[in-house]
Formats: sequence, C-alpha cells, structure tokens
Amino acid sequence: MFSRTNSNGAQPQDIRSDGAAVKAVPSIISADLTIEGNLNSSGEIQVDGVVHGDIRCKALIVGVKGSVTGEVVAQTVRMHGAIKGMIRAKSVFLASTARMAGDVEHESLAIEPGAYIEGHCKRITETAVGGTMDVHRPSPAPRVASIGKAAIAGA
Repeated sequence: MFSRTNSNGAQPQDIRSDGAAVKAVPSIISADLTIEGNLNSSGEIQVDGVVHGDIRCKALIVGVKGSVTGEVVAQTVRMHGAIKGMIRAKSVFLASTARMAGDVEHESLAIEPGAYIEGHCKRITETAVGGTMDVHRPSPAPRVASIGKAAIAGA
C-alpha cells in the first residue's frame, strides 16, 4: 500500500546518497505494546512486548521481556524472551534467558546453557520461499520389482 515496487514487482533496496545499500529497519513491537492478531512481514520483526497470534517473517528477534503465543515461521529466530507455540525456522538460537514451550522444527539449532525448553526438537531440511518455510521431506523409496531369469537371460 505504501511501498514502492519495481516493474517486476520486487521491492527496491534503500540506497544512501553515496550509493551503498542500507539494510531495512526492523518492525519493533515495543515493551508497552500488546498485539492480538497475526503478524506477516517480508523483513525482520523484533518483539519486546507481547504478541498473541502467529508470526511469519524473514527474521524474528524476541527480546528478554518479549513474549509470543502462537506459531512462528521464519528464516531465523533469536530468542531471549518467551515463546509458547511451535517454531519452524531454518536457524533457531535460544539465549540463556529464553523460555520455550512448544515444538521446534529447525535446520540449525543452538541452545545456550540456562535456556528453558519444553517440547520436541526436530531437524528438517527446508527451503525458504518468500519468507515462509516449505518443508521438503524425502519421497518414499521406490518399490523394487522382481526380475525373473528370463528377463536377465534376454538382456
């Protein structure tokens, strides 16, 4: 609505006057803010307040006093606060102050001593597509047909 797009629909990068690219500013949920509803972003979200709802973004940072109740789908998740719900991300980092209650599906997982986690951790192979994660599970092994002596002799 308020963003510019190129003719091919891609978002332009911010460029300083000296020509260098500038990283986009994260969306911040401040400590005095409570959100009830889902959040969707193609960039980074930092939660220092409270979110009751699902979050889908490229990168999520949960501050020490931050709290999320709901499903999180992101490329990277850095937790210093609390999440109650499932996380599905390529890279997950739980700091010593993190409190996780729920399952974690990850490609890479790091947990500092002192972090609290209650739930299952499952390693998966994932590919990022537009800020969401598509899980690619191996297909079942093909069935091997029985080869008779006649088929081998005729070859």
